[in-house]
Amino acid sequence: MYRVGFPFWKVLARMGLPVRLRVDISHDPEANVYIAQSPDLDGLIVEGRTLEDLKNEALLAASSLLELALHQPKPLARADFRLSSELPHAA
Repeated sequence: MYRVGFPFWKVLARMGLPVRLRVDISHDPEANVYIAQSPDLDGLIVEGRTLEDLKNEALLAASSLLELALHQPKPLARADFRLSSELPHAA
């Protein structure tokens, strides 16, 4: 797998090579929501009340953003979720 944001990632993804992207997850205690954003894919910022909701929202958003970036439907991609060490223990 080749990472989104590396040189020529769009060319390789259009050729069918699976790509992956990092998704960082943090918690906003004031709003009591989890926030996901990607340093690899511009525009990927979503929130959810639970980690499962957040993961689903992030995957949907990433899929849509990748389709827009690549101008093709259903790119082969995987998201690597990274949890912040500041997350509350009860999720």
